[in-house]
Amino acid sequence: MKPEIVKAETYNTAERPSRAEAEEAVRTLIRWAGDDPAREGLIDTPARVTRAYEEFFAGYARDAKDDLSRTFEDIQGFDDMVIVKNIDFTSHCEHHMVPIIGRAHVAYWPDEKVVGISKLARVVDICSKRLVSQETMTQQVVNAIEGALSPKGVAVIIEAAHQCMSIRGVNKADSLTVTSLFTGKFRDDVNVQRRFLDLANSR
Repeated sequence: MKPEIVKAETYNTAERPSRAEAEEAVRTLIRWAGDDPAREGLIDTPARVTRAYEEFFAGYARDAKDDLSRTFEDIQGFDDMVIVKNIDFTSHCEHHMVPIIGRAHVAYWPDEKVVGISKLARVVDICSKRLVSQETMTQQVVNAIEGALSPKGVAVIIEAAHQCMSIRGVNKADSLTVTSLFTGKFRDDVNVQRRFLDLANSR
């Protein structure tokens, strides 16, 4: 079953904590860590953390379909891949809630519709600004592009450093996780797939 791209409105907003409750939860964590949330350096931290979380997880309030909804059908016979590479992103691991810092390479092969290239970067932003696994994020980016454009194929590679591995646990600071997913021409034609990989890896 393909992972859904869920908007915040999908959740029961009646159960969503208030800002005051979120700030109190941060105070609880500060006390649990062993410090005093009332001391001068920490007194405004709960409000800062809550505001930061609004930025970190802004993807819950957005739908990639909206960003991909404006398409263009006059592609004047163009029949090749469109690739946007080195799309930087920061996400957060759904298991430990620590940063995942990486980059994505995204391509699609248009059929009848194309989209502004900045929209591909925005899809990565939307899918990354959530609590997510890298595998799920890769699938969500592919699903969004396929659903909006019905292209002849989609290719996504994501390479990222997971701080749940680099600053805790196994403490492997230089490790990178790479995930990829290919559909259509990128999956079925090895020459197309190889050309995408060459372009994604080129300087």
